[in-house]
Amino acid sequence: MRRNALLAVLAGLVLVQLGTFLLRLGAEPSPISDAMWIGFLVLIPVGLAVVVGLRLRGAAMACVIYGTVGLALDLATVVQILTAQADRSSSLVTSGISGVLNFLVVAIAGQAFLDVAQAPAPPGVRPPNPPSFP
Repeated sequence: MRRNALLAVLAGLVLVQLGTFLLRLGAEPSPISDAMWIGFLVLIPVGLAVVVGLRLRGAAMACVIYGTVGLALDLATVVQILTAQADRSSSLVTSGISGVLNFLVVAIAGQAFLDVAQAPAPPGVRPPNPPSFP
C-alpha cells in the first residue's frame, strides 16, 4: 500500500515539476542550466520511482532525503515570491502544489522507512501432557 502511494506521489511530483519547467521556459534565464533543473526535478524522482518499484532497501530513505531538499526549495521559492514586488501567482501555485507533494513524499517514505517488520512471536509453551492411566 505504501509503495503504491509513494509511486503515485512521485508521479504527481514529476508532472508538477515538468509543468513548472515549461512555465519557466519563457522567463528570465537562471544561473543553473536547464539540464541541471531537469536532472534534479524530473530525472531523480523518476529514478527514485524505479528504485521504489524494485523494492530496494534504501529506496525509502533516498525518497525522504529528496523530499526534504525539494520541500526546502519550495518553501524558499514561496518566501521569495511573497517578498518580491512582481505578481507571480502561477509560480506560487506550482510551488505550493510541489511543496505539498514533497511533504507527502517525506511522510509516506519516512513511515515506510521506520516501519520495521516484526518477527513472528515465538510459539507459546505447550501444556504438559495429561497423565496416562494404566
